[in-house]
Amino acid sequence: MKFSKTLITGLVMLAGVNAFAQKKAEKFEKLQIEMFPKAKEGFKQVYIQLPIAKNENDLKVEFFVGAEKMLDCNKYFLMGDIKTQDLQGWGYNYYEVESNGEAGGTLMACPDQKKTKKFVTLKPEIVRYNSKLPLVFYVPKDLEVRYRILRPDAKMKSAVQK
Repeated sequence: MKFSKTLITGLVMLAGVNAFAQKKAEKFEKLQIEMFPKAKEGFKQVYIQLPIAKNENDLKVEFFVGAEKMLDCNKYFLMGDIKTQDLQGWGYNYYEVESNGEAGGTLMACPDQKKTKKFVTLKPEIVRYNSKLPLVFYVPKDLEVRYRILRPDAKMKSAVQK
């Protein structure tokens, strides 16, 4: 009897936790990307699907196109360009990345010559947040796209006047 009460209590708690987790899960718009062109030879198509958020007008998305490389203590950047293209007839944008994966950097002396793995990127771009549209990229096969969501500070501050 005691065992069955414990078992029932455990099952009820498990169901409650599961229901809470499902409510906590992010909700996504069903996105269509079939209208976007296929990737060219040597490129891949990747996309970002943003979750539905409150006050989407307050949010921004910063995306980074790059690759992980073993590098020394210098500051590095990826050489190349990100071009915004218009999807004709739809009014949507997509991004074409032109880069051969070469990195440039500073020429500081690194005393230990130790190399570490770093994510080297093209110049990051910031775009508006819109969960209804995918962010579609065409990148060389050896590069990847990462992103972060930028949220405003809760309190607006005043500039200093002199």
